[in-house]
Amino acid sequence: MLIEFSVGNYRSFKEQVTFSMVAANLVTKDKKLDENNVFEIDNDLKLLKSAAIYGANASGKSNLATALGFMRWFMINSSKETQSTEKIGVERFKLSTETEAKPSFFEIIFLMSGKRYRYGFEATIEKVVSEWLFYVPKSKETKLFERKLDKISVSKTYKADGIQQKTRHNALFLSVSAQFNVQIAEKILDWLTNRVQLISGLDDRGYRGYTVNCLMNNENKNEIIQLLNKLDLGFGDIKLEEIEVTVDYWSSEVPDEIKSIILKNGARKVTTVQTMHQKFDKKGNPVSTEIFNLYVQESEGTQKVFALAGPLVDTLKNGRVLIIDEFDARIHPLISRAIVELFNSNETNPNNAQLIFMTHDTNLLNNKLFRRDQIWFTEKNRYGATDLYSLAEYKISDDAPFESDYIQGRYGAIPYIGNLNHLIDSHG
Repeated sequence: MLIEFSVGNYRSFKEQVTFSMVAANLVTKDKKLDENNVFEIDNDLKLLKSAAIYGANASGKSNLATALGFMRWFMINSSKETQSTEKIGVERFKLSTETEAKPSFFEIIFLMSGKRYRYGFEATIEKVVSEWLFYVPKSKETKLFERKLDKISVSKTYKADGIQQKTRHNALFLSVSAQFNVQIAEKILDWLTNRVQLISGLDDRGYRGYTVNCLMNNENKNEIIQLLNKLDLGFGDIKLEEIEVTVDYWSSEVPDEIKSIILKNGARKVTTVQTMHQKFDKKGNPVSTEIFNLYVQESEGTQKVFALAGPLVDTLKNGRVLIIDEFDARIHPLISRAIVELFNSNETNPNNAQLIFMTHDTNLLNNKLFRRDQIWFTEKNRYGATDLYSLAEYKISDDAPFESDYIQGRYGAIPYIGNLNHLIDSHG
């Protein structure tokens, strides 16, 4: 489970900001929200099942997802995918002289095997400046290791003696530890790899393939098809067909040389997704089934919902963390709401999966759907730096009209649009 994520001096985040899935100490008037949207870890910790992040265009919403994505990639790959001369892919805040010489900051707090872990690092493009890992075995936070440049102190519990000398200046000690089979490090990277998924709502090609593989291997197939049917996409069943393709298969817009490169080893097999539609006579009686190609004859919105179905079902069944940037792109507001409701439910989310998404869909800003601590905002100040804050910081009633108040600017995080009356001169 994700508890908190913090980032600073990275892209539009000048100062350190913290996104938290910890439930605030508040009680809503609608008791069902507290019962369904929150789950209890212990007496001291309750977590949220979902969170929505709003903000104007270019306010930094996507940068939060990018920051977590970079941290995840660097933790998993820094020891094996980089060489000693390579630069680290951090992107410091560029609009201030104060941050030019400072490292970027990343920290994640999460729950793994019933224990709370806190891991983080600071890095410039040349080196890892500091790194730390703590956990709470019982009630008190305990150090597993701590690093300042090349000096690394390791606890006996971590069992990584001798690995300090094998850690390059531009690699994470955690990543190197996992390479040398340190059990705690391996478990953390396994948690990051298999329990946390980040996807873009604008480019569904990656997770579309995941959904196709699930259907091909009969993994969650019934649940995926049931979900698609419940979301009323206009088709009944789905069929997959593997076909061999030649140069003629590809669109005429694809240059011949590209086709040749793709098919240089001869014919390739591709999997087509076919949707089944009923055909009716003039009396409204079904007479046959028409087959549509999902990628040619269905809308982009339908294609996206299809692509999302696999990750959604997998996340819910296995209690994972799913982060979606541009969640609402090409999706009807009622479908977006239905997906959120799947997570905000003890019935459909018994394993306490977590959904975090960036969106502009104000229809979801509803006090019947979210608690105040589930709603977050990003806003840039006049110096181009992003602030991140929760609606729980505002002293408002639970039955306040979240959507209309937001549109009116009461919570900030909206674009302030200038007068466009004279944009086009009517006199030429």
